[in-house]
Amino acid sequence: MKKLFTTLMLIALLGYAGFSFADAAAVIPPTVNKGDTAWMIMATVLVILMVIPGLALFYGGMVRAKNMLSILMQVFVIFSMMAILWAIYGYSIAFTEGNDFFGGLSKVFLKGITPDSMAASFSKGVYIPEYIYVAFQLTFAAITPALIVGAFAERIKFSAVLLFTFLWFTFSYLPMAHMVWYWTGPDAYTDAAAGQAAGATAGFLFQKGALDFAGGTVVHINAGIAGLVGCLMIGKRIGYKKESLAPHSVTMTMIGASLLWVGWFGFNVGSNLEANGLAALVFVNTLLASAAATLSWIGAEWLLRGKPSMLGGASGAVAGLVAITPACGWSGPMGAIFLGLAAGAVCFWAVTMLKSKLGYDDSLDAFGVHGIGGILGALGTGVVANPALGGTGVWDYVTNSVAEYSMIGQITSQAWGVGICIVWSGAVSIVAYMIVDKLIGLRVSEEIERIGLDVSEHGETAYHM
Repeated sequence: MKKLFTTLMLIALLGYAGFSFADAAAVIPPTVNKGDTAWMIMATVLVILMVIPGLALFYGGMVRAKNMLSILMQVFVIFSMMAILWAIYGYSIAFTEGNDFFGGLSKVFLKGITPDSMAASFSKGVYIPEYIYVAFQLTFAAITPALIVGAFAERIKFSAVLLFTFLWFTFSYLPMAHMVWYWTGPDAYTDAAAGQAAGATAGFLFQKGALDFAGGTVVHINAGIAGLVGCLMIGKRIGYKKESLAPHSVTMTMIGASLLWVGWFGFNVGSNLEANGLAALVFVNTLLASAAATLSWIGAEWLLRGKPSMLGGASGAVAGLVAITPACGWSGPMGAIFLGLAAGAVCFWAVTMLKSKLGYDDSLDAFGVHGIGGILGALGTGVVANPALGGTGVWDYVTNSVAEYSMIGQITSQAWGVGICIVWSGAVSIVAYMIVDKLIGLRVSEEIERIGLDVSEHGETAYHM
């Protein structure tokens, strides 16, 4: 009898404990996952690798030896400056609630963010520490203006680069990031009415349904258009199409392209914000698109010019990475290969035939690769995301299922993103260049340009003979 009583008491206690645990679980707030957090720290480091040294060496190898350090310096200092501006006001304007185009100032100086603050991911109930989200997005804000300098390399004042970057970051990058990426997170979408209310607080292009997984509009088109405007307003390099302006070290460019390729896995896969199966798909898509574009670019070059070049291979790899960036979380692997093949051929055409026909001097093809590749990738996202073509479709957070897909509708949404980005970046860039030119002048003198920016602007040389 005593044993029976003990057994019944144990069952009752376990039952009570079970209910207590269940009740406690219902009220425990969401917590971060250590695996996701560790991955996001690693992804952030990889994007830093993309910029310094990746982009710096990729661009640096393509200029003449007398301008090598000027490029390294521009990329290095832009990265540093953007990091500080991001912490002071950039993060708040991009990623807090405001209006359709700008966020608010509630988190200036990172006010209110603590080690316990959490940022939403793309899965309900899944969060990452807000500090690592701040750092991850900081690297995107840092690489984007650094991409622009390739368009007007070898002829711009260092002081002009910094002032322009400050203006452009504030009035072009931040609103584009807010328009495309700001939303309240998936947990707000509990039912149709709540989802509609939450959607109304999101950025303008998010509300339009434009998909941009990792920065096709925010980063690449945005920077590419600013670069095109810059090279047109600053003018051509002395000796353009009259004397050799060939890269001084394709070896450096290949090293830089390789670092970009490796770092891009942080850029794209990190944008998933979680270490899960979708992150694995993004990884595969990023790898395949870049490989396909490398083959496509050198194939076109071989066919039309008789020889495949290392510079072409490196450029093709970057073009593929650019094109898959907006689509990497929605495309299937075969869609990624398709986008890569298209990007390699189209960007090769842009940097050879289109540039030659229109006569602009985009020194390192910032527009031809990032602008054109970004436009192709952004519009192509509407195609490759189609579940009928192997894509993932678009997730409906109200029904917790894949939504019905309209390819025409999605391409229309993508066109909204492309069009707004071209107009916004173009307008801001024109005004910013005009302000800089008025205040301090954009271009170095002819004498300084002939001597080279390394000695004239920075008082040092990359190589001692």
